[in-house]
Amino acid sequence: MRSIKLWIVLLVMLMAPPPVHAKKAMSDEQIKQAIIQESIDSYYGNCPCPYNTTSNGRSCGRRSAYSRPGGESPLCYASDVTKEMVRDFKARQ
Repeated sequence: MRSIKLWIVLLVMLMAPPPVHAKKAMSDEQIKQAIIQESIDSYYGNCPCPYNTTSNGRSCGRRSAYSRPGGESPLCYASDVTKEMVRDFKARQ
């Protein structure tokens, strides 16, 4: 009886996933993409960036918020994301 219990305990231990000690760190490029996505997600409308499309499927191009002076300025490209933004994102994690 004792050996059966031992086998059951061993089986359960072998079937359990290994513990996760730490999240895998995101690369700076992955962080930039996450920051861009957050910026786009916070924009109300469907034309935050030139590469987005309107509701009828046309390219936003120069009609995008990114391309218009004044008003909202969503982040659309990796070059828009500063080192400070990446550092702040890492600090939030």
